Amino acid sequence: MDILAHGLWAGLGVRWLARRRPVTRPQAVAAVTLSVLPDLAHLTPLLVWAVFGDGSARILLDYAVALPGDEPAMPFWVGEAAHHLHCIPHSALIAGAATLLLWPWRRRVGLALAGWWLHIVIDVFTHSADFYPVPVFYPITQQGFDGLAWNTPWFMALNYLAIALAAWRLRRRSGAPSRSG
Repeated sequence: MDILAHGLWAGLGVRWLARRRPVTRPQAVAAVTLSVLPDLAHLTPLLVWAVFGDGSARILLDYAVALPGDEPAMPFWVGEAAHHLHCIPHSALIAGAATLLLWPWRRRVGLALAGWWLHIVIDVFTHSADFYPVPVFYPITQQGFDGLAWNTPWFMALNYLAIALAAWRLRRRSGAPSRSG
């Protein structure tokens, strides 16, 4: 799924949860942040290369929107680091280990971890084998599940329609006045 949609779904989830129990602003921000972070982490090596090496902002942008196999040319270390920084935060094994390590503090970090887990679960089903499959069992394997590519036009339209409907329902059920009346 695209980065914006990850953040919107996490934000809707936080809003839904906040109707059932107290959610602090830092918890909400952490949940949304961890819901988008897995897709931003792998850009770090390109950013480092752009700032301190021969890379550029244009190459960073080209990489961010490239289809698999159409990524711009870059040094080996940049490509490898970007690949592994994509795999690490998309791995259920890594997220599981982090969750177990942080379990004693679950009341403080549980919602943030839920944002991360939401990202992984959504991506498993919205990335195809041809479009950055999610290596959910990394580092054991880099194989991913062959789901539906999130950038399929009809799916993107349906996804954003679902986000809009979910937001409308949450707003309507919260008793907030509508803008039209």
